[in-house]
Amino acid sequence: MSEILVDMELNGKTALVTGGTKGIGRAIAESLIREGANVVITARHSADLENAVAELNAIDRGRAVGFSCDVRVHSQVRSLFENAIKTFQRIDVLVNNAGIGIFGSVEETSPEDFRAVLETNLFGVYYCCHEAIPLMKQGGGGYIFNISSLAGVNAHAGMAAYNASKFGLNGFSEALMQEVRHDGIKVSYIMPGSVNTEFGGDSVSDEKSWQLQPEDIAQVLMDLMAYPERSLPSRVEIRPTRPPKKS
Repeated sequence: MSEILVDMELNGKTALVTGGTKGIGRAIAESLIREGANVVITARHSADLENAVAELNAIDRGRAVGFSCDVRVHSQVRSLFENAIKTFQRIDVLVNNAGIGIFGSVEETSPEDFRAVLETNLFGVYYCCHEAIPLMKQGGGGYIFNISSLAGVNAHAGMAAYNASKFGLNGFSEALMQEVRHDGIKVSYIMPGSVNTEFGGDSVSDEKSWQLQPEDIAQVLMDLMAYPERSLPSRVEIRPTRPPKKS
């Protein structure tokens, strides 16, 4: 039986999670902290960051810090990475989780809303990867996770902007994976189905127990990092086991 190679050791490593104060991003940040990683989280609202950082540091494993950042603005993303490096000196894991959903027909969707979705869900990922890759190369490698959606492979009426952003994100992730694989940088994108979060104006509810939980997505990410260095599961689809039956 062949020897299993050592998985990615997180103790003392640094992870950056965009949109890390709630939902999927928060669950991922907690999982990383519990494994000893130092975690940088971002959000647009300072009050959300302060509360999340305090709660993450109460776990008493890795250290958490937070920086306000609108990923749609490249200058803010550049400052985010500069601050992260000043604080922890390295970036080993990047989780591009920040995203928005604005839904409606193409006719009803304003140009401003369409642009906001694309700039957050796609341009923001590009900005973060653009800043992270040179730092990861300097550190000898890393792992980039892009949180996509099953909406990146399944189009629906009333979701044109969101579909466009996630279809684009999937293509971006596939190309990026091929660009950086020989630099010791892995790229995986995770496509969840319905998750019980506040995304898109939804509310977290016990009545939606059939939905995936944020912790389920965090578990996928942590499992991917446990794979041997020689293997790269580049794309993962995860969906609820028993969604409501369509009448």
